[in-house]
Amino acid sequence: MTSSTDSQVLDTAITPGISAPPKRRVKRKTWQTALWLLVLLVLTAVVLYPLVWLFVSTFKPNSEFGSNPGLLPESPTIANYLKVAEGIGGVPMWRFFLNSFILASLAVVGTLFSASLAAYAFARIQFRGVAIFFTAMIGTLLLPFHVVIIPQYILFNNLGMVDTFWPLVLPKFLATEAFFVFLLVQFVRQMPRELDEAARIDGAGHARIFWSVILPLIKPALITCAIFAFIWSWNDFLGPLLYLTSPENYPLPIALRLYNDQTSTSDYGATVTASFVALVPVLIFFIVFQRFLVDGVATQGLKG
Repeated sequence: MTSSTDSQVLDTAITPGISAPPKRRVKRKTWQTALWLLVLLVLTAVVLYPLVWLFVSTFKPNSEFGSNPGLLPESPTIANYLKVAEGIGGVPMWRFFLNSFILASLAVVGTLFSASLAAYAFARIQFRGVAIFFTAMIGTLLLPFHVVIIPQYILFNNLGMVDTFWPLVLPKFLATEAFFVFLLVQFVRQMPRELDEAARIDGAGHARIFWSVILPLIKPALITCAIFAFIWSWNDFLGPLLYLTSPENYPLPIALRLYNDQTSTSDYGATVTASFVALVPVLIFFIVFQRFLVDGVATQGLKG
């Protein structure tokens, strides 16, 4: 019985003009689809609820914080937005935005420039002690930032760079972010060395190979590093708190603290509104580049 069935299937497969029997499609039951949809809706609601609460709370008067536990405000108002637009401490809000944007943009440029150069050196240039230097760089990931705070502050203070953007920007151009260097090294190592050899035959050196061959191929990784560098710099609080003392140099994270420290009572309405306004650029930046972030993470384990 089995042999006859196999012969019929074989004859059907090799006989021209006779199509193979259609494959049986497994249909998901309606209740299973509804259950999965319900689970996804619940998870989405849980994830988005803090953002929705933050946005709705920007319309609450300061007196309702603590007395109105509900989501919707009882007396909606836009006074919080007007207060935030005026600024604080004699500094307009746009100045805080500008400072954060400058720091985040320079962090992205410095990180991509220095980390890509260091990654190319570790992945493509054979020099004495490359394994030791690479291991030492990875070891810095285990070193807490708090350990080097005092030496770094003393160094920048002796150089007269305190209360400037230099202590927050200069390290980005020196490949101090080992995470980004490690990420780019893995991408560069996946590129076949035949590309480098072909470029060398055409007379290209390391600079030309790096700029014309390697950089275009690791574009997803560069965009991934840019996204993380921008978000981390935009949300950085400890660094500006240590090195910046003038209110006109404060970025947004430090400016948010002023709404709670200027008086004995905290202005919760202005704090929530300023937090939401500060979140909008990061949210837009992530939405625009999320496709590249997914591509960068998805191609990390692929071989060239």
